[in-house]
This record gives sequence, C-alpha cells and structure tokens, in this order.
Amino acid sequence: MKIKLISLVVGSTLSLSSFAAEPTAERFVVSFPEGSHVNYSGAFSSAFANGLPVGIGSGLLFTGKQGDALTFATVTDRGPNADSPSVGKNEAKIFVTPDFTPLLMSIRVENGKAEATHLRPLHDEKGNINGLPLQSGVIGSTNEVALSDTLKTLTGDNRGLDTEGITPDGKGGFWLCDEYGPFMINVDGNGKIIAKHGPQALDGEKSIAGGLPNIIKWRQPNRGFEGITRMPDGRIIAAVQSTLDIDGKSKKKALFTRLVSFDPATGKTAMYGYPIDNVYSKNSDAKIGDIVALDNDHILLIEQGGDKDDVMRNNIYKVDLSQASDLAAFDKPGEYPEFDSADQLAKRGITLASKTLAVDLRKLGWKQEKAEGLALIDSKTLAVANDNDFGVKTVMQQPVEGKKLKDYRVSGQGKLTVEDKVVATTIAVKPLEKPASDSELWVVALPEPLL
Repeated sequence: MKIKLISLVVGSTLSLSSFAAEPTAERFVVSFPEGSHVNYSGAFSSAFANGLPVGIGSGLLFTGKQGDALTFATVTDRGPNADSPSVGKNEAKIFVTPDFTPLLMSIRVENGKAEATHLRPLHDEKGNINGLPLQSGVIGSTNEVALSDTLKTLTGDNRGLDTEGITPDGKGGFWLCDEYGPFMINVDGNGKIIAKHGPQALDGEKSIAGGLPNIIKWRQPNRGFEGITRMPDGRIIAAVQSTLDIDGKSKKKALFTRLVSFDPATGKTAMYGYPIDNVYSKNSDAKIGDIVALDNDHILLIEQGGDKDDVMRNNIYKVDLSQASDLAAFDKPGEYPEFDSADQLAKRGITLASKTLAVDLRKLGWKQEKAEGLALIDSKTLAVANDNDFGVKTVMQQPVEGKKLKDYRVSGQGKLTVEDKVVATTIAVKPLEKPASDSELWVVALPEPLL
C-alpha cells in the first residue's frame, strides 16, 4: 500500500486526494472539559504544575452518531505509571498516583473538536478499585513490584485491574479486558463490575476468577489482554498482547499470539493463533494494540512494535478467522504450538488465522508510539486512539556511566544499586513533551469497504 507521508494539523483532514484509492485521516487532540488532569501531590509534583494529563485510548468503541457528531466510549488503563529498575528478579513499575481508579469515559467528536466527558470510575461492591498489580501466589499475578514515586513498595488488594479494551455487552453495559489476569470483565454502564473471568485454576492453583483457558496464565508480565470485541453472534474475543511465555521458554520463539473466544451465554471457549509479522529482533517484541469485529469471521487488529532496525510500526490488519484451528485441541504438556516452527505447525494440522494489511498508520503520518484504541464507524471508516501513558516518564539523575535503567536494581530500602552496591543515582518522574503527551483520536476514511 503506497501512502504519501504528510504533516499533521490538529482538527484538519490529512488529504491524499491527489492519490487514487488511498486513505485519508482527520486528527483530533482530545480535550477534557470536566477536568483535564489527574491530581498529583507526590515527590515530583513541582514538575506537574497542573497535575497529570488524562490517559485515554487504551480501548475505543464507536457508540453512534448524534446528528453530525460521532460518539465513542473509552477506558483508561491502570493509571499513571513509569518504568523502574527491577526489585531482585521481579520487574517493577512506579505508580505515580497509586490510588488512581481506572475510568470509563465518553468522547464526542463534533465541529472540529473531540471532547471527553462523563467520567465513571470502575467499582465493585467494596467501592472503587485501583490499578495496582495482584499479589503473588494467585493466577493473574504478574509478580511485578509496585513502587511509589520514592521507590517504596506498595501492596494491592487483588482487586486491581489494568484495563485495555472495551466492547458492548448488548445489555447497556460493556465487556472490558485486562493485562493482569488476563481478565475479561463485564461492567454496567456506570462502571460497576458484574462479572470477571480469568484463567481457570488447575489443581493446586489459586485463582481470582475462572472460566477461561488455563494456558493464558503464561502471558508475559504486563502483556495480557490488549483488545476485546463482541462478535455479531455474541461471542467475546480478546487478544493476548504478545506471545505466550510457557514455562518461561516460548516468548521469543512463538510464531503467533492468541485470540481467546468466550461465549457468555454458554461459557464455551476457543483459541486462535494470530501470526505476528517476521520483522522483529525477537518475536516477543510484537504487540497487539486493539481489535474490533467486522463480522463473525473477520476482525481488524493493530499490530505494533519496533522492528529489527528499531523502527516503530503501527499496522492495522484485516484478520480472517474462518479457517483458523482451535488451539485448545493441540495444547498438551510438552506439545504446545508455541514451540513449533511453521513446518511443524503444518504437520500437526494447525492453521493460523490469515491477514491482509488494511492501513499502515506510520505511512499515514501517525507519530505516537502506541495505537491502543480501534473502533469501526462503518465499513469504510475507522477511529484510532493512542495511549499517552498519562504524560509521565522516568529519568535517571546522576547515572552511573555506561549503565542503563535495566542495569540497576531497587533495594528493600528504596535505594538504587548496581552489582549489589548502592549508588548515588536516583530516579525522578518528569512530564512527557508534546505531542507524546497528547491524547489523539484519528478518524480514518478508507477508499474501499472492509467487507
């Protein structure tokens, strides 16, 4: 697909009219009339005079037209967090505002503006939830260590969710998906959690929620479900963000990631393999951004990540599931398809989904790192949103020469160490620069119908 690279103008059409049969796009920066920032009074609050920008776009759902206006539902992820060195052998994250509650929101696009309103916190019978990782010892725990902005250990209550996708439930509420469990969560229109489904526990395992295939517990840390959609027949399909890491051995080798189908009416599940592009330094670098149903056999899917030359890719594919094998029939200890080559998959009679490129967002002018919201407006029109990570990043102060973030460790006293020796280096939380800190929504018009 040949698409001319052009510059971006807020609220203006990216016109490719001089090229036949090419997409066009309109870019909006989403504003927040009800309050555009997350309150932050922590150790580095002086760098955020107005608090943190809201981070929408982890999931996107088109909810209809009202006159000339386009309306969407969206969901935030677990909240403002930033990279951290590991704590021992466990990965860690800095939770800048640990009490943040993931939010449902509505977006209205009209008269050249996109506005987010109607903020609804996710909650259960105990009150608002948070985004802190699950404690170790349960299926769904990533074993990530949650740290405060001063590197003190935080403890969650096993109610935390890292929401990453949204689709209707057909009853006025939504299905959301999460990166921890990974979970599928049914909520009502006000954000109250009705049901939660996760990997079914085996003997000797402890789970928070069941009903989904046990094997998806092997998702990489912070790489659970990264997109969810409701098919016309009522099935819910969620995409595991990256390759599974079965027994800690398959993530770099696996040729596919999994799409998990769940029928809320019957509880029946199935799994399909989505083939990742062969362009990454290691297969575990591929990431799914979001998915949306076209019909009962086809979905759109964002695949993204840095390639072998460290060039970022954000592609939207049309994926055909009609001939894809149900991987559950092939999942046996020692014989998981994640360890198979293409020839071995074929010999076993395993057929992965097929795909064709629909839109190369980079060639269309996309500059953001993460495209994590994808919505279908009609057969020729899409909407895409980014995740701006709440506009925060970590920076090293007084770094040890030649050392990167991954070379440090955080001690039990909240100090940074290198090779088990305490160093003078500290971590600060700083704001992202524009446009990375913006919440963008693009409306993309295609030259031909998707179906």
